[in-house]
Amino acid sequence: MSNIPDYRGRSAARLAAVQALYQLEMRGETVPKLLTEFHNHRLGQEIEGAEYLAADEPFFDDVVAGVAAREAELDELISGGLAEGWSLNRLDRPMRALLRAAVYELVARADVSAATVINEYVDVAHAFHDAKEAKFVNGLLDAVARKVRG
Repeated sequence: MSNIPDYRGRSAARLAAVQALYQLEMRGETVPKLLTEFHNHRLGQEIEGAEYLAADEPFFDDVVAGVAAREAELDELISGGLAEGWSLNRLDRPMRALLRAAVYELVARADVSAATVINEYVDVAHAFHDAKEAKFVNGLLDAVARKVRG
């Protein structure tokens, strides 16, 4: 087996992580229960005619568990990148989940380049939001990346 990461699997893991983090905020489930649900019923499965891509499960687990463990730190970094007068609570839940996952990668996953993190989460933003929000994601993540990675 190769040590080269499966980039399609990581892309799928990122999208699934945002969905899982949204669900975590909505339902308040435990992380282990949520991970088990996604492993058994979502990742690589067909649901209501939509096929979910196989995801890099260890990467997915790391992002979801890492965000849950470091949420306050991540929220502080995100809040620092918001325009004056804006707070994290003004963002919708899918946007908060996306930004937390992306900032977690910027902080904790030095094995992934900042450019890759930003590009991948801008792509994820397009799945949930329009172009204006995707540009917002790009700008905020760029600012956070400069702060945490130099």
